[in-house]
Amino acid sequence: MKKDSLKVAVIGGGSSYTPELIEGFIQRYPALPVRDLYLVDIEAGREKLEIVGALAKRMVEKAGVPIRVHLTLDRREAIRGADFVTTQIRVGLLAARARDERIPLRYGCIGQETTGAGGFAKALRTIPVILDICRDMEELAPDAFLLNFTNPAGLVTEAVIKHANIRSIGLCNLPIGTRMQVAQMAGVHPSDVEMEWVGLNHLNWVTQLRVQGEDALDVILDKAAGTGALGVKNVPDFGLDHDFLRTLGALPCSYLRYYYMPDQMLNEAQEAAQTKGTRAEVVQALERELFALYKDPNLAVKPPQLAERGGAYYSLAAVHLMDSIYNNRKDIQTVNVRNGGVLSFLPDDVSIEVNCVIDAQGAHPVHVETPIPPQLRGLIQVVKAYEELTVEAAVKGDVGAAVQALTIHPLVTSAQAARSLVADIIAENRAYLPQFA
Repeated sequence: MKKDSLKVAVIGGGSSYTPELIEGFIQRYPALPVRDLYLVDIEAGREKLEIVGALAKRMVEKAGVPIRVHLTLDRREAIRGADFVTTQIRVGLLAARARDERIPLRYGCIGQETTGAGGFAKALRTIPVILDICRDMEELAPDAFLLNFTNPAGLVTEAVIKHANIRSIGLCNLPIGTRMQVAQMAGVHPSDVEMEWVGLNHLNWVTQLRVQGEDALDVILDKAAGTGALGVKNVPDFGLDHDFLRTLGALPCSYLRYYYMPDQMLNEAQEAAQTKGTRAEVVQALERELFALYKDPNLAVKPPQLAERGGAYYSLAAVHLMDSIYNNRKDIQTVNVRNGGVLSFLPDDVSIEVNCVIDAQGAHPVHVETPIPPQLRGLIQVVKAYEELTVEAAVKGDVGAAVQALTIHPLVTSAQAARSLVADIIAENRAYLPQFA
């Protein structure tokens, strides 16, 4: 029998993204009757939690929905008996992200939050903490779903698949954002756009695209060529060549610019680091402005400035997923799940990002109709091997696995660079990497 009220725990509740989530819960009520919403953070995030929590309470009160917002530093209290646990954490805060972006530049490598050596560093810090949360869930909320939004989402999802015994789904706002952008380019409603989505988190392609039931992939590839029409806030906006897109035969996500245009992306990152600052440093300034807005006792809605933060459609992705599970909707969403033979050229127990049917039992991958060509398959296999080694390094504190992971990553220039990167990452994150002690 379906419960008539729900408990949701948001780990990392002091995040600047939280008002997006609150807006989503308000809009979906009563279809998704969240009665108790726990916003959880750590001592270092107490001030932000209190500011965001006060705004959340004002938003709920203004909307007139019976959601009780609880603020706590006690993660176990929040998880106990929860129906859904969402994770949006940043171990080491934005200062750690700034290091992740700058360390690789020393060795002529791209530093980015989720891609390459920067994403690797974030994964080493994040995976052990997520697995601790999973152990709490195994004990205190064994029937709950973990919906992970923490980056690097694919690596985190894979670690949970391999090292925890809970129901989990990884999600990203990129698929919904891409659908919205394609709909805008085609001049239709997003519900008129169907996409076959294949790959890994932040390494994926649209391999089939229909608009109002008609094949529109070539049309959209033509529109996307040479423009930033399908860009995101945190990825520099260089257009891809028309002939390249046509021979690729699929619509690449924004993050693939790092693999297809590494020289331009590296030059942009180096120039930014010397002038306006890395993306993390830009976001630090954005967050100061956002939290100043959040403090306003007269503010009781999500401010439009949050769109500059780069988390567009976060609430839509997260709350839509909860709604579909709770209401057994059996609709299709693009999420990160266990492969289980869907992509036959990868191991069964790794994470992939594909279309899934969402019902009360979770996410069930849809058969991929399009044969995956070698230009997609080869990159997926190499980056997946890097991800497998990274999960091993993060869980075991294995320096050898860490070096091998970065050595095979396409955005790391040599084995020597990989050794130097691992040494620097461990040295500069020692407080967050006890597994390497």
